[in-house]
Amino acid sequence: MEIKIQLYHTSDFPSEFTTENYSVILWKESGVFSVDAINYSYGGYNILFLSPYQKLKLAAESEENIHILFFHGDYYCIEYHKEEVACNGLLFNNIYLNPGVELSEENFNYILELFNHIQKEESEKHPFSESIIKTYIQLILAIGSKQKISIENTLVSSEKLPNKNAAEFQKLLESHFKAEKELSFYSDKLNITNNTLSKAVKKEFSKTPTQLINERIILESKKLLHLTYRSVKEIASELGFADEFYFSRYFKKAVGCSPKNYREKVGISVVAKMSM
Repeated sequence: MEIKIQLYHTSDFPSEFTTENYSVILWKESGVFSVDAINYSYGGYNILFLSPYQKLKLAAESEENIHILFFHGDYYCIEYHKEEVACNGLLFNNIYLNPGVELSEENFNYILELFNHIQKEESEKHPFSESIIKTYIQLILAIGSKQKISIENTLVSSEKLPNKNAAEFQKLLESHFKAEKELSFYSDKLNITNNTLSKAVKKEFSKTPTQLINERIILESKKLLHLTYRSVKEIASELGFADEFYFSRYFKKAVGCSPKNYREKVGISVVAKMSM
């Protein structure tokens, strides 16, 4: 299983960063980053978790170090941490939330220290290194999850109730995204116009309904490709596509590679073997 830590400076960070591995990105100060062409502002001490082939752009306001941990999916223990690191957690980012997490200075420095421990274990390669590295990665994910949940709970308790139409759209999308991919289905269900729904969703989530529909389908596609042994044809059918070729074109346009190549590069998780 591959694992690597790399150091960049903001001035030499790739104009568009993407990798076939999972990655944990650690940096500080302020600016704007985008994940899959959606912009988010940041400030302070930051950590970002990306799944394979997500695209990151970074516009920093000052020169800083960017520390990146690359690892294969089998390094984390998803069977024990499904909620924390799966669809609505860190590694498969919740499409309705900012994928970045602002850390306390203490947690930032602690995770940076864990990066250094991982690098040391990887270079020494003694018999217990892989187990120790897995433990460090799970600790990083646990700290990130705890901080993210704390921030979300603070937002929920301090802000007004979300826009009703946007909240109802989110519920409908989670129930129907596999079968219904047209905006009009959701606006008809809510008995409002496409334009009214688009404005409400954009205000609440900083994304259009169409962007969220597409992201939800791609998110589920990635999960099924990585966490199951289902064929591309079976996955296409489950996600409501008429044939696997249309699904493959749809996936490639969004991700940058075909479902088959994605699975070859990312691999099938050990969790899939357990569920057979």
